[in-house]
Amino acid sequence: MQAAAPRSPAHPVIPIVHHRTAIVDGVDVFFREAGPADAPVVVLLHGFPTSSHMFRNLIPLLADRYHVIAPDYPGFGKSGAPDHKAFDYTFAHYADLVDALLDRLGAARYALYVMDYGAPVGYRLALKHPERISALVVQNGNAYEEGLLAFWDPIKAYWADGSETNREALSVLVDPATTKFQYVDGVADISRIDPDTWRHDQALLDRPGNKDIQLDLFHDYGTNVPLYPAFQAYFRAHRPPTLIVWGRNDSIFPAEGAHPYLRDLPDAELHLLDTGHFALEDKLDVIAPLMRDFLDRTLLSH
Repeated sequence: MQAAAPRSPAHPVIPIVHHRTAIVDGVDVFFREAGPADAPVVVLLHGFPTSSHMFRNLIPLLADRYHVIAPDYPGFGKSGAPDHKAFDYTFAHYADLVDALLDRLGAARYALYVMDYGAPVGYRLALKHPERISALVVQNGNAYEEGLLAFWDPIKAYWADGSETNREALSVLVDPATTKFQYVDGVADISRIDPDTWRHDQALLDRPGNKDIQLDLFHDYGTNVPLYPAFQAYFRAHRPPTLIVWGRNDSIFPAEGAHPYLRDLPDAELHLLDTGHFALEDKLDVIAPLMRDFLDRTLLSH
């Protein structure tokens, strides 16, 4: 039998991604985990209507030198989805659950990748534990009212008046056409988008009871907006190293929400990319190198 060939650039080490579940506050929280246990931690926080599935291609590109953790919030992905009448589907609760999971995993300091819903979850974590945040990567995640444009008008109406009429008007946001729209709108070359993405998300949205979970969360998103000044004060006071990679054609979180970060984080690196909401799906080849370079300079140079 021949001896194993020595490792070389032609035979790179391919990181193993583990798929785990922890019970946190009585609910199953699924998470993807990869990379050396003693490496700097990078936490990836997903948006609506997806899950840690959105990071499936990014994780192996970081896990050779970072300890990567990507949870699914309850009601999303492979985490538990208790009935909405028996469980608080709120962003405050999500932040507490992610906080408890990270404590259990021994993540005392970490960089955050925040996207869409991940932004208020991550920024609530930052308010709780500002000393734990080593860096921010922001991808189409809002912290400024300038970023809440026309798309948000029906949602704002629901915040102001939580009537059944206003609630039901938002049902369109969990329809298959809307889920597909979030992936393909603003994308120049749709052939770069895997159609399994929106089919995967829609299958989970279509689970019995999940529509009410999502409608509860649309309403609770309104609790994040009053916290925007606190998020911004955190940016100014702590100046976390920040990389902003933003799909400039996003109809949901448009580029108007990206520029204001520079008011409070003048040293942030801003890259507006020619894509839409789920920028990782067609711009991974751009985002991953930017992110690795940023994290290497920020987390490995100290």
